Amino acid sequence: MRIRVQNELLFISVITALLIIVVTFLPFSALRIVLGLPLILFFPGYILLIALYPRENQLGGIDRVALSFGVSLAIVPLIGLILNYTPWGIQLYPILIAIAVFILATSLIAWYRRHRVPEVERFTISLTLNLAPWRGQNFVDKTLSVIVIVAILATTGVLGYVLAAPRIEEGFTEFYILGPEGKAEGYPEELVAGEETKVIVGIINREHETMSYRLEIRIDGVKNS
Repeated sequence: MRIRVQNELLFISVITALLIIVVTFLPFSALRIVLGLPLILFFPGYILLIALYPRENQLGGIDRVALSFGVSLAIVPLIGLILNYTPWGIQLYPILIAIAVFILATSLIAWYRRHRVPEVERFTISLTLNLAPWRGQNFVDKTLSVIVIVAILATTGVLGYVLAAPRIEEGFTEFYILGPEGKAEGYPEELVAGEETKVIVGIINREHETMSYRLEIRIDGVKNS
């Protein structure tokens, strides 16, 4: 049985739109990671290659898949570099929107270029399902094949679990004192009674939970009110 997929561009566009909805309303869900990985690692390069090479004989299937990952890893950092020089900066939503705009815009170009190619020459995804070799295998070969499939599925599941529930690092509180100019220098070490000065005190909570802090100032062991 041979299956041909001719509208994967529409599928990728729908997945991109769905990811935006998931990130907006379910920011901590595992579905966000499942949809986000191909959006960053595969879709941008795949769409661009379709736009550049719409004919099937221009690029082999395996080469196209491998290059899709490589090109995606080049496109996404480039988008981040461009955003770094914009008022939005490198933030989650600007990056997500920029990648989505790139995918949607490139999809339109890819669709236009591919439809200008004769249908018999267009690149399309085709899957061939042939059970004849499976039926001809002995019991040992079938068992080994099932074990390999189960191992692949298990590995994929474990990877998804690790990405969805990453290990929380050890928490700590960051405390620092800076001089008036915001540098780790220039702050006074000794003061005369009645003398005024300014320092910058910073407390950053990295405990992975809500914390309450109290800052006490003591002079010669006496608490200053």
